[in-house]
Amino acid sequence: MSHGRPPVINSGVPHSARIWNYWLGGKDCYEIDRQVGDEIRRTNPQIVDIARAQRAFLRRAVTHLTEETGLRQFLDIGSGLPTVDNTHEVAQRIAPDTRIVYVDHDPTVLAHATALLTSSAEGATSYIDADLRDPDTILEQAARTLDLTRPVALILLGVAAHVPDESAYDIVARLLGALPAGSHLVFGDSTEVYRPEAMRAMVEHWNKTSDNPRVNRSPEQLAHFFDGLELLEPGLRSVAQWRAERGDSEEPWEVDCFGGVGRKP
Repeated sequence: MSHGRPPVINSGVPHSARIWNYWLGGKDCYEIDRQVGDEIRRTNPQIVDIARAQRAFLRRAVTHLTEETGLRQFLDIGSGLPTVDNTHEVAQRIAPDTRIVYVDHDPTVLAHATALLTSSAEGATSYIDADLRDPDTILEQAARTLDLTRPVALILLGVAAHVPDESAYDIVARLLGALPAGSHLVFGDSTEVYRPEAMRAMVEHWNKTSDNPRVNRSPEQLAHFFDGLELLEPGLRSVAQWRAERGDSEEPWEVDCFGGVGRKP
């Protein structure tokens, strides 16, 4: 576990991990997070559905990769605050020897990181305090827990949106380039397909109130993150629809977060 600096938490500035935790029903947030979270929800009522659908997508993707593909290593960047069905909990229920590295740079996540480190005895978990924009540091520290000569599942859910320029593609390519054939990318991010006005208004409000700006991307733009990979069926689509049956959940079927899973050949 990396503790390059003690966590300094400013309870007067909203943070995306705490707001996301609030939308998922968690309590690890401050009044400013609840205030901004409620303002965003009034602007875009589907945001809570997006948060829940993205969590369900993570669960289905990790289950598939552990159970069907046999992956035993996960690198979860932008993991957020601990909640229900964290990556290591899903994977280690199926394969206790799975190894997981979580990465985030939110000081609140760092303060709660011990909750992400309750590994099974056979496996391992670790936490890196680092930013997606520094892939070399992430890879260097992840190699202390993961064997980067063997396939790894790289998870990026809702985090590339916080790199609003074209450098996001180079960052993801750098991470994937360091992983061997057989590795997979689990990726999802916000779009403007179903409710474009609400999604644009949400981003505008977010960027006015947060020090961690974000952007929505079109499905075509999101597809570029999978360049060079073999997309698993059913391809890139709303995360609520990825390998889910209509009766699986009461959540809306059409949410403005698209995702998919790709295999590195």
